[in-house]
Amino acid sequence: MIKDVAIKCLRDEAQAILNLIDLLDDNFDKAVGLMLNCRGKVIVTGVGKSGHIATKMAATLSSTGTPAFYVNPLDVFHGDLGVITSDDVVVAFSNSGHTDELLRFVPILVERGIPLIALTGNPQSLLAQYSNAHINVAVRREACPLNLAPTSSTTAALAMADALACALMEERQFKDTDFARYHPGGSLGRRLLTKAQDVMRTSDMPVIPPYMPLGEAIIHVSRGKLGLGIVVENEKVIGLITDGDVRRAMESLKEKFFNVPVSEVMTRTPKFVSPTTKINDIQAIMHRHKIHSVLVVDTDTHLLGVVDHFSCML
Repeated sequence: MIKDVAIKCLRDEAQAILNLIDLLDDNFDKAVGLMLNCRGKVIVTGVGKSGHIATKMAATLSSTGTPAFYVNPLDVFHGDLGVITSDDVVVAFSNSGHTDELLRFVPILVERGIPLIALTGNPQSLLAQYSNAHINVAVRREACPLNLAPTSSTTAALAMADALACALMEERQFKDTDFARYHPGGSLGRRLLTKAQDVMRTSDMPVIPPYMPLGEAIIHVSRGKLGLGIVVENEKVIGLITDGDVRRAMESLKEKFFNVPVSEVMTRTPKFVSPTTKINDIQAIMHRHKIHSVLVVDTDTHLLGVVDHFSCML
């Protein structure tokens, strides 16, 4: 069956990645150190399929705190060599380690004292021998049925590139807020940079006094369309009554329900946030406490607004 081919391919490539674990050595640490201490840029290069992996690595590094970009080795001798400075580090991908276009400018790197990190499937290759740090990404065979097309080898190289990027993020103590600065237009960036005051509801809020009978309070809760009523006394928030509170009260109080004051069933410890709390932090609060809304208040617990689950869906 055709699906069996897909299953075998996925298993072969997954195994190729797992096999890399046993190939890790001190060269990995050395490569991370070279990029971490780089005073310039990380120049990533490769030819053909390796070039695609190099392009992806450069993009990943750039978005996670390490200035990097891809240089096509075919263009190096036509002007692009000028972008490489003595403060840079070069990362080169080549499965064979004998790619002519890469080897042609390696002597220039050596002459200028520019560190070279090589990711190859051949530790005995010229590229590996010339490098300051060689990372072995060898695979036993390609997932291709003919064992010819770069499949497992490119997957392994890509996974190792991601491993290097992740290690660098850890060493740089790169946080989600840092990630947002590099992705301000994405949904993650918006969640990390948007604050409660930017999305909170401030009008027609279901505010009720603590002495209001539950029979009347449920009307305010329903009209508010937030699934809650905010209990305010002397202009300060003192509690919260939710749909769940109402259902539990109806079940326990039965015929007495309609005349019982809100203060007897309200939640006295609602979750407060400040106007400058990030949406990402609000989502974490909601998830941790299994709630769907938080109240935005000032330092004196004066109600400023409400942020619910739907407000966070940026």
